[in-house]
Amino acid sequence: MTDISQEHRDQDRAGRAAIKLLAAHIKGRTVLAQLFTILSALLAFVPYLALVRLGETFIAAQQGVRPLDADQVSDIVMLLVTAFVLRLTFYLLSLTITHFADMRLRFVIRRKIVERLSRVPLAWFGRTGSGRIRNAVQDDTKTVHTVIAHAPVDMLNGILTPLVLLAFMFVMNWRLALVGIATLPFYFVLYGSSMKDMGPKTAEMNNNLANVSATMVELVSGIKVIKAFGKSGESYRNYAEAARAFADSYWEWCAPMIGRCAVAAEFVSIPVLLLVNLGGGALLHAMGLATLPQIIACTLIALVLPNAMMSVANITWSYQLAGSAAVRLVELMDTPPLEEPEHPHEPDGRPRVVIRDVSYSYGETQALRGVDLTLEPGTVTALIGPSGSGKSTLATLIARFDDPSQGSIELGGVDLRSLSPDVLYRNVSFVLQDAMLLNASIARNVSLPRPEASLEQIRDAARAAQIDDFVMSLPKGYDSVIGTDCELSGGEAQRLSIARAILADAPVLVMDEATAFADPDSEVEIQRALGGLVEGRTVLVIAHRLNSVVGAHQIAVMKEGRIAALGTHETLLDNDHYRALLAQGGFVPTSSAKEGQVDCHE
Repeated sequence: MTDISQEHRDQDRAGRAAIKLLAAHIKGRTVLAQLFTILSALLAFVPYLALVRLGETFIAAQQGVRPLDADQVSDIVMLLVTAFVLRLTFYLLSLTITHFADMRLRFVIRRKIVERLSRVPLAWFGRTGSGRIRNAVQDDTKTVHTVIAHAPVDMLNGILTPLVLLAFMFVMNWRLALVGIATLPFYFVLYGSSMKDMGPKTAEMNNNLANVSATMVELVSGIKVIKAFGKSGESYRNYAEAARAFADSYWEWCAPMIGRCAVAAEFVSIPVLLLVNLGGGALLHAMGLATLPQIIACTLIALVLPNAMMSVANITWSYQLAGSAAVRLVELMDTPPLEEPEHPHEPDGRPRVVIRDVSYSYGETQALRGVDLTLEPGTVTALIGPSGSGKSTLATLIARFDDPSQGSIELGGVDLRSLSPDVLYRNVSFVLQDAMLLNASIARNVSLPRPEASLEQIRDAARAAQIDDFVMSLPKGYDSVIGTDCELSGGEAQRLSIARAILADAPVLVMDEATAFADPDSEVEIQRALGGLVEGRTVLVIAHRLNSVVGAHQIAVMKEGRIAALGTHETLLDNDHYRALLAQGGFVPTSSAKEGQVDCHE
């Protein structure tokens, strides 16, 4: 970790730029808080000035130079108290303003994230995952709290207050001022050398921590599968190696700092400061070059200066930690949205889907290459192929989870990019393997596509999906909150998803085979539900079990992002790719299926 790469320096600069960009949302409040901080810092010397005047008054009276003036003492004490209270009030006002500004910024950030997430492609969520979004909305906004709520005040106060106090010391007695700062150069040299390249090193530390977190999540989230296949040792080793790499690199960085920081701290420790300032002050007093009140005031200031300057170091460290969080927040808010048409069109009413020369890639991976396919109204089209052949990608593009990098997809004679989201999802619904349900009531989950639907309409859809009897058996029925009042099996969750698609009543249905992970009992119920769902619609089904789609109107065989063959079951029996897929699935070819009939109709 000794050598700092250019990548880590760039990360540090990016973090600072991101913090500056976020802080721009509350710039006015920050400037106002800093004005109060300046007022507070400018008053820093007044209590010490009053202390010196008070001491000189008492000493003059004790030595008989002049009698003690009670009014003068009262005025000096009032000056000391007033200055102290005003300084504290200004400082508290500045912190209050920045804390309210921080709350405002959190609201702005979270609102912008929600607004942006409502417009990003649905495919982005699959690539990103909920963990990153949750961390940004909850954890990262908290991480930047210090640099927003405290840094504008503490940084300015930590710089300006020592300067004001040093100026006062030099004006009052420049010899005592030199004694007061005699140990500071040693502190700065040692501490500054240990803090060299702090930003890039912190960026590297954050990368190592992210690696530890990733391996830990992998270990915890997959522990059942890992143990089932006897791979717990391997997964644990990955986590242990990541943790050990972080520990080694962190120790390599921190070990040299520990000694230097410990020695540096000794130069500004209270015993050393008292020894130097009181000892040096006593010598100057003996030479007649300093008064006792001046010595006491300068000693107190010398004790305060290191803490003020250390606050600057702490804020600097907070900037490094918050940099990565700020970058993630800015990246999330700048996620490219799915473009919406300024002047949306309406489809011609025919649920005909035409895919023209469509290509799509995930970064460097080309998922689709020049795909052409037409889904005629009222027909069932099956996509089959090995894993990674592009089946799911093509299906999700029809639901406009994302836009193709080349080519177009038309619905009712209109490019999907020219349809408004409301019109699109009024015409296209989908049932995926992973039934996405909200932590809300069952009625709310089913009525998502039609919030205005009555309970009877919701129940009609649930009956068609073979799930109404189960829901009514729950104590709260359709008011049961999923995850709180009831837990659903995979098959039950899938049938709720089918009920939602039935209620949507969209003419085009995209279906990733819903029975892929269902148990035998649930599979029968799901197949019955699907039978009512696909009838009369334009259906695209991703087939994992080939015996369920042999009666489809057309079967598209996909390989390496292309359609390698297209036809009915009978016409494809001579195709090598199709026969290979049938053999892998253990399917015995027959010609008994009627065209347009899939297993879910039986």
